[in-house]
Amino acid sequence: MKFTIYGSGCAKCKQLTANAEDAAKAKGLEYDIEKVTDTNAIIDAGIMRTPALAIDDEIVTEGKVIPADEIQQLLA
Repeated sequence: MKFTIYGSGCAKCKQLTANAEDAAKAKGLEYDIEKVTDTNAIIDAGIMRTPALAIDDEIVTEGKVIPADEIQQLLA
């Protein structure tokens, strides 16, 4: 499983990263995390608001930090 975090590396981006890690650990999943901070790469991915989260290259949220339990539901 691959999580991609899109954003500048701000506190919200870091929190979204931590929430994704917590969700994967709670489910007992192996995962990789990629952080995309390049503005052009974020735009090319179609992200309009950061932070954003993609799971296995599918964007699941943008513009907010969702809690770990919501991310777990997306992993089900």
